[in-house]
Amino acid sequence: MSESDRLHAFKRTGDRSARLYRKMSAVLLALVLIAFASGCKKKVPPPPPPPPPAPAAAEPAPRVDRPTINNFTAEPSTIERGQSSTLSWSISNATDMSINSGIGAVQSQGQRQVFPTNTTTYTLTARGPGGNDSRSVTVTVSTAPPPPPPTAPRPPTLDAGTLLQRESQDAFFDYDKSDIRPDARDALTKDAGLLKQIFAQDPNFSVVVEGHCDERGSAEYNLALGDRRSSAAKDMLVQLGVPGDRIRTISYGKERPQCTEATEDCWQKNRRAHLSAGQ
Repeated sequence: MSESDRLHAFKRTGDRSARLYRKMSAVLLALVLIAFASGCKKKVPPPPPPPPPAPAAAEPAPRVDRPTINNFTAEPSTIERGQSSTLSWSISNATDMSINSGIGAVQSQGQRQVFPTNTTTYTLTARGPGGNDSRSVTVTVSTAPPPPPPTAPRPPTLDAGTLLQRESQDAFFDYDKSDIRPDARDALTKDAGLLKQIFAQDPNFSVVVEGHCDERGSAEYNLALGDRRSSAAKDMLVQLGVPGDRIRTISYGKERPQCTEATEDCWQKNRRAHLSAGQ
């Protein structure tokens, strides 16, 4: 190889090296610029931490029912002094129950008999964790009205004999009997009141109790039976407060019938004790 060829070859080698050097310098410069740009770029802050979890909701407190008085009554609500009334009640959801006016603690259901001497209001109170409840009833005590004054005897407008004839009642008897029946007792009770009134009007008046019989039986037997009937009637009048010394008796047996038919109704009318004015 000639000297010129070697020079020419060296020159070509040098050119290639220069180009390679320039390329590597450019690459190196680019890397330096990239690194510089990366170093100068603003850093992005990290994301904030997530919020804390919400606190769990508190469980509601258990429900506590309020005490309730279902009913509270007083029967009867109006009484007379000396009588009683019955308190009755029913309560729910209470732990402490009481009634005032000296009764005190009670159960949730019950009855109590009370004897108030004056009008009294009873209050039932129920207490519990849920609150209170109360209810009242009143027992009215009424005083019995005084008895009416005794009525004065009605002054007779008739004379004693006429008054006795018009207002006296006969006492009737069973067949062959002289016992005072209940209806005869009622009649003689009214006659006793009438005689007391007549005797007060006329202190000298006297009365005769007549004994009568029906037509059956002998005259002698009926006279004795009539005597027993008049005596029984007089004894009853005396027991009812009529003065015995103002009463006398007589028997007519079957001699003075007020009915003459032969029937049981007629015979019953004749079996009697009759009052008449004395002589």
